Amino acid sequence: MNATSALDELIAGGGDSTADALHALFDALPPIDDTAFLRGDWEGGVLHTGHPGEQQLTAVGWVGKTFHHDNDVDPIVSRDEGGRRVANAVLGKASLRRVVYRGVVTATMIYDRHPIFDHFRKIDEGRVLGVMDRKGDAAPLFFFLRRLPSP
Repeated sequence: MNATSALDELIAGGGDSTADALHALFDALPPIDDTAFLRGDWEGGVLHTGHPGEQQLTAVGWVGKTFHHDNDVDPIVSRDEGGRRVANAVLGKASLRRVVYRGVVTATMIYDRHPIFDHFRKIDEGRVLGVMDRKGDAAPLFFFLRRLPSP
């Protein structure tokens, strides 16, 4: 089974995995060479490994990210009382750059006020796999994003 098929099953089933297994899938995916690929609104979900960030994202009502441009990213998007997507200020803003992670240069979101990097690989034209690498964590948090249609 290839990485895309394995991720399809994990995303659809919401099952548990391990950081090692998810890193292997991440490594099998192509890098994102141009940060412009990420521009727009994305819906997100976590891949369960038992990382404490999974509960933290649920607690803040995380539903995705919005990439306005390289120097303006809303890393935590939640829904307001009316169901509209809104930037959640809990972790501030972020920027996009190309960074080496696991030996490959790929699009990476860097939080402006926190030692956190979200590295991305392309699942397909409308989905990416992300790895949140936070200084001090024993293992990373894995998540996926689906591109939302442009308004």
